[in-house]
Order: sequence, then structure tokens, then C-alpha cells
Amino acid sequence: MLPLPTRFAGIILAFAPLFVHRSWRHAQNLLVGAILTPGQRTVTSVLRIMGRAQERRFVNVHRILNRAAWSPRIGSRILLCLLVDTFAQRGPVVLGLDDTIERRRGKRIAAKGIYRDPVRSSDSHFVKASGLRWMSLMVLAPIPWAGRVWALPFLTALVPSERACRERGRRHKPLLDVGRQLALQARRWLPRRDLVVVGDSGFSALLFLDAMRRARITAITRLRLDAALYEPAPPRPPGTIGRPRTKGARLPTLAAILAAKDTRWHAVVVPGWYGAGERTLEIASGTAVWRHGGLPVVPIRWVLVRDPESRFAPQALLCTEPMREPAQIVGWFVRRWTIEVTFQEARAHLGVETQRQWSDTAIARTTPCLLALFSIVTLLAARLSARQRRRVAAAAWYPKPRPTFADALAAVRCAIWRERTLATSPRRRARTKPRFRLPAPWAYALCHAA
Repeated sequence: MLPLPTRFAGIILAFAPLFVHRSWRHAQNLLVGAILTPGQRTVTSVLRIMGRAQERRFVNVHRILNRAAWSPRIGSRILLCLLVDTFAQRGPVVLGLDDTIERRRGKRIAAKGIYRDPVRSSDSHFVKASGLRWMSLMVLAPIPWAGRVWALPFLTALVPSERACRERGRRHKPLLDVGRQLALQARRWLPRRDLVVVGDSGFSALLFLDAMRRARITAITRLRLDAALYEPAPPRPPGTIGRPRTKGARLPTLAAILAAKDTRWHAVVVPGWYGAGERTLEIASGTAVWRHGGLPVVPIRWVLVRDPESRFAPQALLCTEPMREPAQIVGWFVRRWTIEVTFQEARAHLGVETQRQWSDTAIARTTPCLLALFSIVTLLAARLSARQRRRVAAAAWYPKPRPTFADALAAVRCAIWRERTLATSPRRRARTKPRFRLPAPWAYALCHAA
């Protein structure tokens, strides 16, 4: 086992209660090795980077993912507590909920399906992608030394395809059901904190919003411009017979409010507008009741957003807490963009979609662990000194004022390797100066082809 910096021990050892003693030794090697390994995140690559290429019982490391008894859900709770204590000690805890497709092939991967690729598809072009669908819940928190908001995953669940569930005789869970379960799990873990869940238009469903409202979770999503909005139900007079009313008079659609000339618009400055800095926008807001036949009635605050310079089409947002400030709603919703950045960073730097497991248990554990590695690296980088965190991979042709996740990962790797080189020498002094020999992990990381 490589010697770790003392400042990293508190975060690494927080996950020790998940495993028994023997399993924890292998799991610790997997965790540190996944941080140090470049390229593919296979178990064999981890063994090589940790200097255990000649380990004859290498199968024990594989069993951590496909057989060992440990609970990923308990690990998610530990990670959430670490993230909240480090980056969200005060104020509401803003959570981002979104799904992604991991492109995987193989006959033994039973849960894979064929889905619409949201990155490559457009309104006029439909692209299919074969792989696994994951639903991830992330903490959207500002990172002080990065100067921006990062999406930090802590709970990820596999959403098997409908065909896979039918072949196994199981009930298929739609994305909304899985997202609702993840959000309610976060509520049980943080019962006393104010939670805000931000999602895209796929979560703009009355059943999902009503579940969030009853769980005391503020949900923020997009809203259709032609949604049926009503005034709240009037007070029920005493002695009235029949079922109570659920809605009042019909309100104009948001499309009509957008086109009306008497709509009152207010200028607000939104920080961090999709990675482009501050943006001045015009918003109009109001309260209403969103209702559809046979579905729950949800009171909302709607917010219309338009650009004075007409650089994007007007859009509408909703919030299940009518007392929230409209500018705050827009600011929280803009944080959702960092979720896509995290998915891309995990593919580029953490080896997502490069693992080679085919066991159902290993598949269900590996990808959530790799996504959680994004948050663990961020926590480790927060333990470094300010001078180490400020180091960025800038060049004459690439100015970079703020560190990114790639810089944070490089700083953590540098701290781990430095601890290896500064390890205490043996007590017995050598009479002759030993010849420098490149360690096997360094040779694998530097000399072998990627």
C-alpha cells in the first residue's frame, strides 16, 4: 500500500466501516489506484499502478466489485455527509438530478438498452445509443478555490431497460420513479436541512412534483408555455355539499403572458450563466396552481425568463415553493448546467465507459464508484494547501485563470506520489550510493502506451 498524506487519511478512512479488515485493504488499493491510474480504469490497471502487477491472488481485488458484501448506499451517505460538511455547511443544500447514458457493449451486460442520445440528437435529428442508463444525484455547491459551482455526485442508480426487466420478470421503473426515490433518500439522510432539487424538463411531472412537495423538498424544473394554470381554490362556504374544489379560475397561458404588452419585466443579474459569467436577464413571475385531470394539484411559482439581446428563446421555470424569490430560482436552475460538465469530466479523466466488468453486481457498483470518485478527488483537493490548489495547467497558448477538475486531480496525484518519494529510508545505512531505479508504477504511468 502506498503511503498516503496525513491530510488525506480522514477522508479515505471514512469509508473503512463499509468493509471487513481484509476487504478494506483491497478496497483502499482500488480507491487510491483509481485516482492514480491514467487511461482505462480496469482492475488490472489499478494493480499495475499500485506496484502489485506480480500479485498472484489478484482475484481478491476483483471480488471487491463482484462478490464482497458491502453497501454502496451506506457509502453514498458517508460521502454526502462529507460533501455537506465541507462545501454546504450553511443555507439550502442544492441537489442536481439527471440521467446519463454509459455506452457499453457486450452480450453479458443484461441491463443495457437502446436510448436516444441527448448529446448527439437535436430537434430534427434522432441518434440512438446502446448502453446503460444511470440516474445520478449530485450536490451543486460553489467551490471556493475554483471560483465556480461544481456538481459533486454522491448517489447513482442503474435504470435497467424495459426489455431487461421484462426478460427477468421484474417491474420496470421509469426515470421519474428512480429520481423520486433518490431525492427521498437524500431527504431521509438530511432530515433537518432545506433541500432544493433541480432537474430538466423531464422532471416536470405532477406526480414527481407532488412527491417532492409532500417530502418538504423544493423542486425547480422547466415549465411548458402552454401549461394549464389556475388560481387557487376559493374558500369553501360552510354547509356546501359535494367534493371541495381543487382549482379556481383559469389563468392565461405563459405564452400569452409572454406576448402581452402589459407584462411587468424586471432586470436581474444572474451569476455563472452556463459558464459565461454574469448575464443580465429580464424575468416576470407569479403564483398559480398547476392541475391536470386525475393528477395531484401542485401550487407553484412560475418564472418567465427572456434575454434583452435575444440570444436565446424565452423559457419558463417552475418552483414548488411559491414563496421563493424569482431571482433565486433562476440562479439555482442555472447550476444544473454543471451536471453535464461533471459527466464529461468523469469520461475524460476518471475512465467512465472504459471499465470491463460484465457481472451484474460489478456493473452496478463500478460506474457509481467512478462518479463518486469525482467528489472524493474534490474533497482531497480541498485538504491541500492554497498554493498546491492554485497550480493550473496553463501555457502561453492556453491561459487558465482558475483551476479545473483536471488541475485538482493532478494536485492530488502529485501529493500522493510525493509522499511515496519522501518515505522514510531504512535505518541501516547503505555504504554505497544505490543506483536510481525507476519504480514500476512510475514506469507504467509514464513509459507505457496509453
